Amino acid sequence: MGTVFSFDVRGCSDPSRTRQALAEAVDFLHHVDRIFSPYREDSEVSRLARGALTPEQCGPEVQEVTRLCEDMVRRTEGWFSPWYGGGADGWDPTGLVKGWATEHAARMLASGPGVEAVCVNGGGDIQLLGGPWRIGLADPLTPGALAAVVEVGAGTPEAAVATSGPAERGCHIIDPHTGRPPAHALAAMTVVGSSLTVADAFATAAYAMGDAGRRWLEDQPDAEGLGTTAAGATWQSTGFARWTV
Repeated sequence: MGTVFSFDVRGCSDPSRTRQALAEAVDFLHHVDRIFSPYREDSEVSRLARGALTPEQCGPEVQEVTRLCEDMVRRTEGWFSPWYGGGADGWDPTGLVKGWATEHAARMLASGPGVEAVCVNGGGDIQLLGGPWRIGLADPLTPGALAAVVEVGAGTPEAAVATSGPAERGCHIIDPHTGRPPAHALAAMTVVGSSLTVADAFATAAYAMGDAGRRWLEDQPDAEGLGTTAAGATWQSTGFARWTV
């Protein structure tokens, strides 16, 4: 997926089983990359784009991600979209796949005997199962500094943190309504919830919305957001403060 993953597993009663689960989770992530990478000519996503494969011929992972993308399009009122170029050029679900794959890997690790807590970090997007955890949110305008710290208590069964913006990869998010980069001046958009599949897609959508994302997030259950503008100002949804220290 072109990024680094890290794994933290706490409280396992069978280390050999945990090592096996870790190997299986890593294998799964490589499997996802082989299916969904738009940079691999032999991936199902690339073959779909070339017309060498039909959706019906794809494996169950593509079918599942397709359904999830359709749900996110509906829930974000079209601000999240797996179609680029207005649908004329192809289908690219990578705005959802990394979060979905990271969450799936975390649940694979959490199934091990005696596991008390799991953290899987996929390129800065994080799925947490159990706790406690403290997650630093990088300041997109000041390298090495933090914009906020998210705290997940020991009694929280699951939490997810996803950030979208140009700080790491440059401008790569497109307004699906115009086919161009968003006209606003957001430097980063972080969403906190329980599912990284949802938080990842919501962070992308809210970043594309700009300041309107704040009002939209207020209406979303199990989702809170922190936005940072290009000028360095921040705003947050009403419930975001309960996640911070």
